[in-house]
Amino acid sequence: MTKAQSPNLKSQSPRRPGRCSLFIVSLFIVSLFIVSSFIRPVTAQDPPPDARFGAVEAFRDPVAAAEASVGWERILFYWSELQPNGPDDWNGYHVPDEWLTLAASAGREVMGLLKHTPAWATDGPPGCGVPRGLDLPVDDPGNLWATFVRRVVGMYAGRVDRWIIWNEPDIAPDTYGAEWCGSVEEYYQLLKVAHLAAHQANPDAVIHLAGTTTWHDKTYLRRFLALATQDPTGPEHGYYFDVVSLHIYFRTETIPEIINETRAVLAAYGLNKPIWLNETNAPPNSDPQWPMAAANYEISLKEQAGFLLQSFALALSTGAERVAVYKWLDNDLLPNYEPFGIIRPDYSRRPAFNAYRVITTHYAGTTSAREDRQSLYTVVTLNRGPLTTRVLWARTETDVTASVPALAAQARLIDQTGAEQVIEPVDRQYTLTLPRARCADKRGCIIGGPTYLLVEAPSAAPLPAETATPAPTTHPTETIAPAPMEAPTTTVPVDTPTPLPTATPTPTETPTATPVPTDTPSPTPTPTETPTLTPSPTATLYPTATSPPPSPTLTPRPSNLATSEPTVWPMLVGLAAVTLFATLVGALFKRRA
Repeated sequence: MTKAQSPNLKSQSPRRPGRCSLFIVSLFIVSLFIVSSFIRPVTAQDPPPDARFGAVEAFRDPVAAAEASVGWERILFYWSELQPNGPDDWNGYHVPDEWLTLAASAGREVMGLLKHTPAWATDGPPGCGVPRGLDLPVDDPGNLWATFVRRVVGMYAGRVDRWIIWNEPDIAPDTYGAEWCGSVEEYYQLLKVAHLAAHQANPDAVIHLAGTTTWHDKTYLRRFLALATQDPTGPEHGYYFDVVSLHIYFRTETIPEIINETRAVLAAYGLNKPIWLNETNAPPNSDPQWPMAAANYEISLKEQAGFLLQSFALALSTGAERVAVYKWLDNDLLPNYEPFGIIRPDYSRRPAFNAYRVITTHYAGTTSAREDRQSLYTVVTLNRGPLTTRVLWARTETDVTASVPALAAQARLIDQTGAEQVIEPVDRQYTLTLPRARCADKRGCIIGGPTYLLVEAPSAAPLPAETATPAPTTHPTETIAPAPMEAPTTTVPVDTPTPLPTATPTPTETPTATPVPTDTPSPTPTPTETPTLTPSPTATLYPTATSPPPSPTLTPRPSNLATSEPTVWPMLVGLAAVTLFATLVGALFKRRA
């Protein structure tokens, strides 16, 4: 259409931006600024958990496990639950995929424990009976155990690559808590078949010896190794196991003793295998929310917390590759039975939970560790690269004054709850009085006193290197701590520790009163929570010796997990600004139209 034919059109000249347009642009910029100022920038994720520190059945409270940075967990795979009715049966609900998915998302490695023979697969007692066809070739369908292992290991390959073969075979079949009714020779065959079948299904499978109690049969490992090393096919397969597993309870100082004894037995047969402390704990008998009329040991809630701090440190100092608390949460706990969980059945947390968080925070990254055991107290030094953590506790019924050389210009003094304060040395020494051990058990001081940590950054301080400490009662040993490795049935089996024989009587079934939940702390008197800062003219935390040292102001340790999500109300403000902007723009255009 030509200009002459055009209807009555007004000339179209460019419009200059008016005040309304400038207002709209300004409002848009302001709204963007408001939104961006409240949305937190994306930051680097928290480091993954240290793979050395684990918990049995962490899936029972996965939120708490992620909060506490649990590095690995053990899950039971009951053969009798996975195949309850025969070799063609499979109950996939026994170990729900959700457990494994949650663990993987939190950076937590899962290891499986295979045990409990179904009735159809044994001529012996169900549960502890020797599997039928165990001496047949691994590829023979009549070898029921080989067929099962091949299936379960292949099914979970990549999600579960570590497998413990049975549990506590050192308990005699006629003893309460027995889980293996075969001989040591039959256990070796069980292990051998499991190793061969597992590697057929998953070449990356790692096979762990069953955890032993030590106290039930102190000769079991030696007898097992004597048998294994006589097998001419053993050397080719590493004698059919990769890791030794230990279960150690109740007494702090038995941990380095048993680990060192185990290593010596391995060395006697020319072996050098990693040692894992798969289970350790000291269950309390004085939890007001779980009263016990009788108990094997006299242990308070605070002592349980101290036991974890002491046992994990000592395990690192003797070269244990990994350590786990048994157990994460008390599920299906029977009345008057020992409450091993560091989380109660109602999901409330015992003090040991906070102690576990202290471990995963201030023991993480340990590259070497050393125990210096004095007659009255113990110091375990954890070298953590740029940081050094020293773990201290009294060993006797009296308060103990301890002086340790300063490695930096200041240190963080941390108690069992994670509360801390910053202290400075005097004359390059920290001097403090460690509260006494409770020593209420008839066996004596089975657990040390309240545990404290000194955390320093030596590289940032102008102080000289650590000076020699007083000669210990036993020679200190420097141990290179292993680097961390990268890591539905209606009835979920309960993983229950086996009571010790004479040293640990079986749990009594004396009825007790119904537990009444309460927040009241244990009535048992315990040492003071705060170490006494000992005044001294030459070595003291506080230079003024004429007045008593001030009470430390303890500040709670912040959470390990820094959430990356922005808070809700700033987002609402930003959204409101954007909404207002859109409303104004719509109104202005409508007015112009």
